[in-house]
Amino acid sequence: MKRYQSLVDWDVVARLRELPAPTQRAIYTIFLRLEQAPDSLSEFNVTDERGRELDAFILDGFAFYYWIDFADRHVKVLAFELADDRSR
Repeated sequence: MKRYQSLVDWDVVARLRELPAPTQRAIYTIFLRLEQAPDSLSEFNVTDERGRELDAFILDGFAFYYWIDFADRHVKVLAFELADDRSR
């Protein structure tokens, strides 16, 4: 049984479609893992423009940013970008 439901921003979905199929599959697998234990995948945190603390992880050279909405039991994947030293 899923603990959380993944909600992925449409901009993220559109950008993911541009990536190679193996990378898409790896990301999809991670999104499924986020539904089971979203706080266990976080590698670092950032604060967004609204002041929310976002969790983040790096996969295949990309940093993914998500918000765990504990009240609604959602994992909201908000953005991703090329990872660099500033992401850590």
